[in-house]
Amino acid sequence: MKKEIFILPLMIILLISTNIFGQEKDTSGKSNDKYLMEAEVMPEPIGGMSAIQKKVIYPEIAKKAGVEGKVYIKTFIDEKGNVTKTEILKGIGNGCDKAAIKAVKETKFTPAKQRGKLVKVQVVVPIMFKLNKSKIKN
Repeated sequence: MKKEIFILPLMIILLISTNIFGQEKDTSGKSNDKYLMEAEVMPEPIGGMSAIQKKVIYPEIAKKAGVEGKVYIKTFIDEKGNVTKTEILKGIGNGCDKAAIKAVKETKFTPAKQRGKLVKVQVVVPIMFKLNKSKIKN
């Protein structure tokens, strides 16, 4: 019984320290492909979110169908600020998802930092699709 009482707090400390100190060190010599979900300094698109929005090409099929909304993209950013992978978390279809991914992949980000070191992170990037009703031709 006394051993169990000692082991439980030790296990909790190990779990907490793993979460606090981030990635475990890789002693195999291979690069660590883990992406943090948070960092002290998170990446930002160079030029801001407006820089990504300017790269979005609204698909004609979506315009004709009157599709509007937000596409949420899970974006994996490496230590240099490059987008290495994307996943659609929530899409709206009609070509908007692909257009959003293309715009995000073409964007360079400022690198994330954790304890002064550049790190890989994942972030969710929302891309807005809103039609300008006054410019739509019938």
